[in-house]
Amino acid sequence: MHYKLKTSCFVLLFMAFAAVSVNAQKRFKPNGNLLKAVKRGLNESALQYHFLMEQLPAGRFPVTYYSKEQKMITSGSEPWVGGFYPGGLLYLYETTRDTALYNEALRKLKLLEKEQFNKTTHDLGFMMYCSFGNARRLMHTSAYDQIIINSAKSLSSRYNDKVGCIRSWDSDAARFMVIIDNMVNLELLFAATKLTGDSSYYHIAVKHANTTMKHHYRADYSSYHLVIYNPETGAVSKKQTVQGAADTSAWARGQAWGLYGYTVMYRETKDKKYLDIANHIAQFLLDHPNLPKDKIPYWDFNAAGIPNAPRDASAGAVICSALIELAGYADPKMAKTYFSAAETMLGALSSPAYRAATGENGGFILKHGVGNYPRNADIDVPLIYADYYYIEALSRYQKL
Repeated sequence: MHYKLKTSCFVLLFMAFAAVSVNAQKRFKPNGNLLKAVKRGLNESALQYHFLMEQLPAGRFPVTYYSKEQKMITSGSEPWVGGFYPGGLLYLYETTRDTALYNEALRKLKLLEKEQFNKTTHDLGFMMYCSFGNARRLMHTSAYDQIIINSAKSLSSRYNDKVGCIRSWDSDAARFMVIIDNMVNLELLFAATKLTGDSSYYHIAVKHANTTMKHHYRADYSSYHLVIYNPETGAVSKKQTVQGAADTSAWARGQAWGLYGYTVMYRETKDKKYLDIANHIAQFLLDHPNLPKDKIPYWDFNAAGIPNAPRDASAGAVICSALIELAGYADPKMAKTYFSAAETMLGALSSPAYRAATGENGGFILKHGVGNYPRNADIDVPLIYADYYYIEALSRYQKL
């Protein structure tokens, strides 16, 4: 790669994040009281992660914490959640310049490096871009270029051109499964095209997004969780919502992944159809009669027992971060609605109702996440990905 191209690639990669705040800066002035709460939230999050570091076994990654048993659940580098902890540390380092957080992030990045060659997962965007993408952006070095490129190669190996999607999970050969979560993994592919000049990564991302838009979304712009395709013909075999209340329901985190993913698609391509669907998804969420006043959703918009159903702070954090970015692209009327909703959500997440006190919650920042309700797994617990997107939302708001 020529030096000139490499330099321009770095600028583009940096600007992908910077554009989030620059676009919104042109339109919005942050609320002074909320901005103070955001700054305090970032500083307290840094203190909380110092506590988390002390509890975390060497060589492990935090997943959740069970308060009744006072037990932290950890993992190795291979699950989908591995990138969120070092990514969150780097966001906090960016704000605080706390070198202890930086050094902890570097230790975890070293453990995560080998996953660049992992072709058994569809979640390399979560794993490798939330981590190494942020590392590259902040460290102003190309040291992590090849890791990002190799990760994109591994992710691309799961693409089927007949279906037009990247395969989720590894099921039997006759069923090609695709979940809505994959929309957030596509940002890794755009980064690889910028770094290499190879447009094949870009085209896979576009094809996946287009196929998902066609088959995952209902007339009201709610999304199924899972679509199963015939890998030989590309025909749809079945539509389900595995982690939701029912196949026809709107699982909250699934709606959040779609909103976030299509907002990124518009940022990276400037194709208006992606802005249109992001707007439709946002309007479905914000206009839904079951959205609570504080705008932190129930685990499923159609969950049984509302208003006593569990909330999902992880879905709220993802939606909040996405709305801050989307507000920078939408027309003025919609942008104002999105920004106001994001401020409401950020204020709620930063309140004692959702945010743990320093030294509590096992070192995790947010309370009240829902992992997989139908499997009775991780209900009303902290979740490392909830923390990551909350920190990202705080960072995006502060940059305004």
